[in-house]
Amino acid sequence: MPLPNPVLVIASLMSEDNETQSVETISGKENEDKLSKEEVNTRDEDKPIDLSSMKGKRKEAVAKQKGTENVSQLRREENAEDRTVDSFPIVKSRRDRANRPRRRNRNKSVDSSDPVMEKRIEKVVVEPRRQNVLRARSDSTSCSGRYIYIHNLPKKFNQDLLDNCRTLSFWTDMCECASNLGLGAPLPSNEKLYSRTGWFATNQFLLEVIFHNRMKQYKCLTKDPSVASAIYVPYYAGLDVGRYLWDPDGFMRDYDAVNLVKWLASRPEWKKMWGRDHFLVAGRINWDFRRDPKNESDWGNELLNFAESRNMTMLVIESSPWNYNDFAIPYPTYFHPSRDDDVFQWQNRMRRLKRRYLFSFAGARRPNLRESIRDEVIDQCLASRRKCRFLECNKSQKCHNPVYLMKLFQSSVFCLQPPGDSYTRRSIFDSILAGCIPVFFHPGSAYVQYIWHFPKDYTKYSVLIPAGEVKSGNANIERILQRIPREKRVAMREEIIKLIPKVIYSDPSSRLDTTEDAFDLTVKGVIDRVETVRNQMREGKQVNSELDEEESWKYFTFGKLGIHEWDPFFSSKPGKRGR
Repeated sequence: MPLPNPVLVIASLMSEDNETQSVETISGKENEDKLSKEEVNTRDEDKPIDLSSMKGKRKEAVAKQKGTENVSQLRREENAEDRTVDSFPIVKSRRDRANRPRRRNRNKSVDSSDPVMEKRIEKVVVEPRRQNVLRARSDSTSCSGRYIYIHNLPKKFNQDLLDNCRTLSFWTDMCECASNLGLGAPLPSNEKLYSRTGWFATNQFLLEVIFHNRMKQYKCLTKDPSVASAIYVPYYAGLDVGRYLWDPDGFMRDYDAVNLVKWLASRPEWKKMWGRDHFLVAGRINWDFRRDPKNESDWGNELLNFAESRNMTMLVIESSPWNYNDFAIPYPTYFHPSRDDDVFQWQNRMRRLKRRYLFSFAGARRPNLRESIRDEVIDQCLASRRKCRFLECNKSQKCHNPVYLMKLFQSSVFCLQPPGDSYTRRSIFDSILAGCIPVFFHPGSAYVQYIWHFPKDYTKYSVLIPAGEVKSGNANIERILQRIPREKRVAMREEIIKLIPKVIYSDPSSRLDTTEDAFDLTVKGVIDRVETVRNQMREGKQVNSELDEEESWKYFTFGKLGIHEWDPFFSSKPGKRGR
């Protein structure tokens, strides 16, 4: 059904938070979107795939013979000295994929389907762009206690994945997404919505590539692991498992992860602290790496379950509140500045905006999730008429188009961020980038997640409305937000604008001079954590012995255990609850 043109909606932004305008669903002609053409990539599913040019023929035969054989059996049978065996992608027919494992009792990122783009690029090589590339330089004084050593992994764990980028997704051109050091293609100029430079069509699952390229420019790198405060493992875990998530063969989902931890455990650097000084960035949510060991056909792989992995600090875009070895870091946004001034100018621009709508929501209903409040949130937004603006995420892919998203968030005082398939969503960070105050419905969406990046006092920058109150009909979102005084809104918005540098990843081909971004804060958090563990080991203490792992969220968020008002929110794991 045809809907109003967004140009008419955006044309007259009015003066402040509670200005009124009729509720609208964003629409418009697709030619407004000057981003690269988005369409579903199709191929003849019945034609056989030529694997003759692919690496790892020997392992292909092994995999076919073993099928879904237990990973532990693989460890016993495989030659321990063979650490360079290449894995290969499985491309199944449409009929085979119809029988793929459903994501029962597991979570993935809300609105996390990749933008579908036309495939064009044959190969992506992770090399710094020639323009303004900085070489990492260290200063022995300023780098004291900050040195990081990067493992030189076999290429099959990172570069080979990018070289074979066409195999990374059935639906998305990941070659395009992985270009420009993982930032994706530059966005077309649109000065009404974003600044002239630093904006890219960044895919939310490319964080491990972006982080690796940022780490190459880290000023305190060392080639001597004995002086390193932490050791970085540049394994592209998310890209690896993403090839097989919808495949019923759990053997292939675990294959490279098993070989990775075997390789690490064989290294002399590992034996110094048995991996407790190692860290790894996996650019997906934790549930994609925490499969039930008793159910091989379940979702994801077992990377986070391995004994070796439990010694490392694992960085994901959404962590588990009930485990102590994975920590959440921000999703990548579309903005990757190369200068401090780019950040300051953007912050000032967000301060000057006049926001026409009280609140907004970009998302879709979740009819198959029993505990989801998406229906209630959308219904309340539509009922609020002149106060709320709704962007429906449907097959048009508008929710993956920064033009539509930035229009929405820049015109709103508050942005609703209800859970979907999992607690977190990229939209949280896109809305913060636009200076929009987030409204959460579960503390697991942010407060116990991004502990290195968000202020401890969540009331200064966000609103929490318990999901149960919305589900029962006892909470009216418009009324709650309308009661927040104007002065309080202004103060909260300023806190959000101050947060912008902390949730963005700057361009890896350059370096910010004085501004700390999400990468910098993450490295600080890792080094502090490793130092804490190192001190525990020196004192002869058992690492993490002071806490019950099930209550990790309390310890890492508040520094103490005991009864807490949020206990009801975490009484059951998302992976255990019914849908």
